[in-house]
Amino acid sequence: MWYLYGFVLLAGIANAIQPGMNGTLAKGLPQPLAAGLVVGAATALTILAAGLVSGRLAWPSQAQVAQVPWWAWCGGVLGGGIVATQLLIARQIGAAPFLGLLVTAGVVTSIALDHFGWVGFAEHPANLRRILGALLMIAGVALVAAF
Repeated sequence: MWYLYGFVLLAGIANAIQPGMNGTLAKGLPQPLAAGLVVGAATALTILAAGLVSGRLAWPSQAQVAQVPWWAWCGGVLGGGIVATQLLIARQIGAAPFLGLLVTAGVVTSIALDHFGWVGFAEHPANLRRILGALLMIAGVALVAAF
């Protein structure tokens, strides 16, 4: 199972590189949000390819669809918002502040999600160490953004 952490590290690297790539694409097209459609199409094709190669792609039944909470269907909207932010803002504030804010906001939010067991996560208490880690991340991003 340790190898899964390697995939997460690669996703983190990709997360740092993607805003620059998407921002450059947005700059090169007549309208920046058109780049979002290109990114969305590439994302869909990547997921399709991964599903076909892994054999883990199947349409859900109507009963399965009905069992999923309403809010679980909104993840794509959040992903679209992230991509739109990359397209419109990342280049203007720089890679380090952009990703620092993105990751830190995600960590702070994830502490609350874990603590309360929201949106399908198991409960993990927000202990002093987790809160201190979040505060250190906030301080680190403030330093990166200021200099």
